[in-house]
Amino acid sequence: MNHSTGRRLVDVQSAGRHPGAAVIFNIGEVLAQLGDDFPTVTASKIRFYEEKGLISPQRTPAGYRQFRDADVERLRFVLALQRDHYLPLKVIREYLDAIDEGQTPQNLPPGVSIAPRMVSDGLAVEMRGRSRRLTPDQLRAECGASAELLESMVSYGLVHQSGGYFDDHSLRVAKACTDLAAHGLEPRHLRPFQAAADREFGLVERAVSPMSSRKDSTSAARAAEAAREIAELCLALHSALIQARISGMETP
Repeated sequence: MNHSTGRRLVDVQSAGRHPGAAVIFNIGEVLAQLGDDFPTVTASKIRFYEEKGLISPQRTPAGYRQFRDADVERLRFVLALQRDHYLPLKVIREYLDAIDEGQTPQNLPPGVSIAPRMVSDGLAVEMRGRSRRLTPDQLRAECGASAELLESMVSYGLVHQSGGYFDDHSLRVAKACTDLAAHGLEPRHLRPFQAAADREFGLVERAVSPMSSRKDSTSAARAAEAAREIAELCLALHSALIQARISGMETP
């Protein structure tokens, strides 16, 4: 990856450094930059990402980490893909490996770009809006659901309100429900999906319980990453089982 991309230069008088010197941040300053968009990020999580080879900050002779703008953008890229697209680190690592080799990663999620920055301007706007809370009218406007359909989603427990507002997870569910309604599948038909999700989450939760039972933040990051990987495998299994049955429809 070209670490000169998007790098800011220090104002010599205000920073007291040589002209053209790149800005260097310590881990606390990185957390301060990321905190508004990613309030759950911790120093332990950043160290975990380094352990996984996702970032490679420079080190001082004393061993302290030194981050440049490109490192911060790389962290934004990783954090956004994890939070907004639920991707496990092994998939994100494949994207980063392609970027580091000067290639364009294949099958990037919609709205994600690597040029000229590690995170596109559109995604940056989207990330800043993640803290928003959606009113029922805003949710319906974004997913295309009627008031009656949204009310049905709520009554069947597919989407949830908190203080009269919906979050981004509810928006994703509402969009899927709205698309399925166009095929004649109403919220009352979708209750098995909620039950299946609860059961699958129980399986995932039990699988990662040895890690999640530890109280340190690094263990929490490991548990969350393992949960994402297991969930991805569960979804792949579910899709394979359904596709196998659909293929039988083509047999006379």
